[in-house]
Amino acid sequence: QVQLVESGGGLVQAGESLRLSCTASRRTTSNNGMGWFRQAPGKEREFVAALSWRGGDTFYADAVKGRFAISRDNAKNTVYLQMDSLSPEDTAVYYCAANRYSSASTNSRNYAYWGRGTQVTVSS
Repeated sequence: QVQLVESGGGLVQAGESLRLSCTASRRTTSNNGMGWFRQAPGKEREFVAALSWRGGDTFYADAVKGRFAISRDNAKNTVYLQMDSLSPEDTAVYYCAANRYSSASTNSRNYAYWGRGTQVTVSS
């Protein structure tokens, strides 16, 4: 029923920026917490950022705090991840996910729907 589609990934140089987008097939962005996760080569999937829609609360992983920002556009059923000051360690496949509940969460097991992912590669 719910489909999430990420876009905006690509190859950039260190210090540059990207904005990832995640569009949902229904009004999940208005009623559910949303999150971004990533998985680097040879590593486990890790939490990146989360947004609670009802309260506007946000969580960020320590590795991206101050550089990444999660936001939404409910009219477009879209969630964004603005990524600034990118470094090679940010290279990963980035996944958008929708929590079945309205709260934000750092735990991937709280998310019921996942996108296919978009590749972000940062070179130096």
